[in-house]
Amino acid sequence: MIQAYNFLFSWQLFPEKGIYEQGERPKSGTYKISVGSEDNLLSFDMNWLTLENIAYSSTYQILADGDSHLLINNEVADQASINFIDGISFSVSFYKDELLALKILHEIMPNGYMRITEEGNKSDGQSFKNQIYYHKQMSVLPYSSSVSGAVIKPTEEGVIRHKALTAMEEQTNMQLSQIRQQIELLALQAQEIQKRKELSMLIYTAKLNFTPVIGQVYYLYEKKDGSYFLSLVGPKEWGKNGPFKKCEASVKLLADHTWIEVI
Repeated sequence: MIQAYNFLFSWQLFPEKGIYEQGERPKSGTYKISVGSEDNLLSFDMNWLTLENIAYSSTYQILADGDSHLLINNEVADQASINFIDGISFSVSFYKDELLALKILHEIMPNGYMRITEEGNKSDGQSFKNQIYYHKQMSVLPYSSSVSGAVIKPTEEGVIRHKALTAMEEQTNMQLSQIRQQIELLALQAQEIQKRKELSMLIYTAKLNFTPVIGQVYYLYEKKDGSYFLSLVGPKEWGKNGPFKKCEASVKLLADHTWIEVI
């Protein structure tokens, strides 16, 4: 079960991050993936709590050998198979009467979260796609792990840890968002500098019969022989018989001796 190693945890739901086209958005939940009693047997245990504080659970086991196997609980499907795509993604396919009823893709994201994508059909035949996000669980559940189980109250340590985890997630997500914005701004600035550099290189290979003045607008022309020249005279001033094939750009010299295109 080497390929399953990255998934063998108890995962805690991020309800606010998910997209739910089928079913209601849960209040909280867990998703546990573990190795069963024999090799290649994966066990899946899901618990979730509705906004009305009603607890639900679901459990199933499948041999992860790529083949379809019968399910004990066959309300949704009578067979299922697991296909490992690589070390960070695998899918579970559920079949009813030999037809694909539901496909669940599990993926480990770059930030360490697990994204689950559920694809199937609603009762009216319309397709749906749910995307659910989990992080590795670090606190106790505030509800039973099964509908009929006893209520389990979180310990003080678990509550403190949960609050700390929530605060940490909010702060780090905010900081990461700020860094992403800064990176995007730096990327735009780098693109602008690269554009100025390429334009400047082209202008400095052009024919110059004068010394350019900083802040002055000039016109870069391409001649019929493919060479370039810079002029103070605009395209309209040349008339129809100008000594050029086309006007490449209106440009201005900056204080750092780079050139920028102006409109």
